[in-house]
Amino acid sequence: MYDLDALTAAVAAHGRVARVVIAAHDGSSPREVGAAMLVWAGGQSGTIGGGALEWQAAAAARAILVQGCGARLSRVPLGPALGQCCGGAVTLLTEVHDADHLPMAEAGVVARAVDGRDMPLAVKRLLDRARGQGILPAAQLVQGWFVEPALTPQRDLWVWGAGHVGRALVGVLAPLPGLRITWVDVAVERFPAMVSEAVTALPCADAAALVTHAPKAAEHLIVTYSHALDLDLCHRLLAHGFGRAGLIGSATKWARFRSRLAALGHAPDAIARIACPIGDPRLGKHPQAIAIGVAAVLLRHERGVARKETAR
Repeated sequence: MYDLDALTAAVAAHGRVARVVIAAHDGSSPREVGAAMLVWAGGQSGTIGGGALEWQAAAAARAILVQGCGARLSRVPLGPALGQCCGGAVTLLTEVHDADHLPMAEAGVVARAVDGRDMPLAVKRLLDRARGQGILPAAQLVQGWFVEPALTPQRDLWVWGAGHVGRALVGVLAPLPGLRITWVDVAVERFPAMVSEAVTALPCADAAALVTHAPKAAEHLIVTYSHALDLDLCHRLLAHGFGRAGLIGSATKWARFRSRLAALGHAPDAIARIACPIGDPRLGKHPQAIAIGVAAVLLRHERGVARKETAR
């Protein structure tokens, strides 16, 4: 998906920026169509994968940055050109942007001509479908035009706690596309000095009071420094409503929480919607290991939902 916010931020920080995106491929490819990276004179972000492919594409992007804004389409046979074993060929679209030349989305779609031709009927139909039915097209090269859905966060994730596990969770999860992360703790000094632009940090002395501000369908990860605060959050979330929720803790902690939540009036089936422990216990208790396990669960859930939507 086209991350317009990331491009705008990169242009604001670095001036002229090239965006390199996989527009098509024949045979195997290190990444999917739509995978993109941003390149500027002194650095880059994102990835199109492939090692040698990415290195060459970044070098080529920096070479054309000095030429001004515009678009360039190139086809790279991975074996003959780069000595890679993939055996496929990748088509790259490199576009240079500055503050006066930033793309815009129409009906959630970024569509632009690669070779200057008028918009073909096939692209008009994709845009009509997006406008009328809200169905966004997959990233694709269509008759001289490249079409991409604009990235919009589709899942609200609230992380409660900015200790070692909270920081590990946010560090692993923030780069994932489609997540809108809200990070809560009781004081500003609990957060790291630098927080990703993709994350909203909310320091609040009465952190549990912020539950009422969370969307009803939001997902929650409770990893605070206090068992009393953890319990209060579980209690308030059960009353408020949530999409999914997970609590860090042992079997003993969860047994006690279940008993206390039941005493507070919550039904067993409602309490059972809170997952405890979170992540994959087989990976261990290191904060990053917990974060990796949680990320795997979130991704599996996302793909499971996507498969259900596709089957309808």
